[in-house]
Amino acid sequence: MKVKICGITDELTGMAAVQYGADAIGLVFAESKRRISVERAKEIVLQLPEQVYKVGVFVNETKEQIEKIAASVGLTHIQLHGDETAAFSKSLSLPVIKGISFQDNDSLGDMANFPSDYILLDSPKGKYRGGNGTTFEWGKVNQQLIDGKKVILAGGLNSENVEKAIKIIKPVMVDVSSGVETNGMKDLAKMKAFIEKVKGNLTGGKQNEHIYITE
Repeated sequence: MKVKICGITDELTGMAAVQYGADAIGLVFAESKRRISVERAKEIVLQLPEQVYKVGVFVNETKEQIEKIAASVGLTHIQLHGDETAAFSKSLSLPVIKGISFQDNDSLGDMANFPSDYILLDSPKGKYRGGNGTTFEWGKVNQQLIDGKKVILAGGLNSENVEKAIKIIKPVMVDVSSGVETNGMKDLAKMKAFIEKVKGNLTGGKQNEHIYITE
């Protein structure tokens, strides 16, 4: 099971996530409290191993701007979290992760065949298109609609609920942001605990010791 830590805003947190076992790092270039500049993103990516996915998150951005940022930063994947069309997705030069806010199975059925390498199941839209820290009812998802799809599960996940979510949805990857934060900052102890829970190798270490990274 792969893990994506989204909303990384500094090098130390990005490196810590990878050290703990994260397979993908999310860099947000859309409106968000975790939005990052291109220059800062480049500095983070330079510190990450080649095999780690560097995912840029965009919402209704132009193709030209996405491609420009992707090339400048060194992204490996593009996450579309807005109202982008199938044709738009097909036109991009990198693998695409399409974010879908789960409302009901009818809307999921309409999006299940969207041309992308992954579909990311997220909670219904809040203030922002993602990263709002709320879950949705995983049991309501019609599994037949996502059979054969590479599903990334997001939306209010944390070390307490992620095992249950994985058993129900059976994704190839889980995506967390606010669930590994304390007071709006990435909490290294929570991040480590989450990754260890997903990877199934809890060490019994000091999971309650909070360590914070600030910009």
